[in-house]
Amino acid sequence: MPELPEVETVRRGLAAQVVGRRITKVEVGRERSVRRTSRQALIDGLTGATILSAGRRGKYLLCPLDTGDELMVHLRMSGRLLVADAGAARPPHTHVVLHLAGEPAQELWFVDPRTFGEVVVFDPDHVAVEVPELAKMGVDPIADGLTRAQFAAIVRRRHRQVKALLLDQHVIAGIGNIYCDESLHRAHIRWDRASDSLTPREITRLHAAIMGVLTEAVEAGGSTLADTQYVDIEGQGGWFQVHHRVYDRAGQRCITCGKADIVRVTVAGRGTHFCPRCQR
Repeated sequence: MPELPEVETVRRGLAAQVVGRRITKVEVGRERSVRRTSRQALIDGLTGATILSAGRRGKYLLCPLDTGDELMVHLRMSGRLLVADAGAARPPHTHVVLHLAGEPAQELWFVDPRTFGEVVVFDPDHVAVEVPELAKMGVDPIADGLTRAQFAAIVRRRHRQVKALLLDQHVIAGIGNIYCDESLHRAHIRWDRASDSLTPREITRLHAAIMGVLTEAVEAGGSTLADTQYVDIEGQGGWFQVHHRVYDRAGQRCITCGKADIVRVTVAGRGTHFCPRCQR
């Protein structure tokens, strides 16, 4: 699933190529992609509207429109947003197409083989009703900034496994499995430590690791793994995966210590990767 760095990469692409353009026509194929409202609601809400900016909140893409409404896209497991010249051959599973005014004439495609993602137009004044999960999201480390003091308050006030806490989108928005495992490894902290057991030094290390890993991953265009669909809006993959030290490296020797093999365990249906020597 695309996480904060991948979604931020897509946001930057939208800011560069789509912002300021008017949507002249909307096509909706698979209705599941617009299930929160309807096919006609999306068509009516976007046709004739101009995209004013490209924002992001956690893993959600948010584009304000000149109509006062807002376009929300969530990629979930396999969604992609691609910009292409009008009339270009569309890939399979292209479920929503926005025709963009301007020269050259182009289209913005929402492609989603597994159809877990969605495209929505909503009124930001009623976000708590129309897209309630947005209203409940926690701090975004990149969009909002996350200070060491804020992070310390988050971990000290809760008694939870530290990985579960970092993955809770109501607490910190945007961190997923990849960057959680990488951050915990960089900070030399086991995934199953109780959050309120972390020492001040460990909190400092983990905060620095989270901010560092996310920032570096954004600059690398995110991570594109063999079993994922993620690409940027031009169809190019990211390359932060070459810097992964634990994620997707089960059974391989730890790059950090060089003395133990990376272990993968499954907890609550989710894989966790760690080094048993570095993360005691």
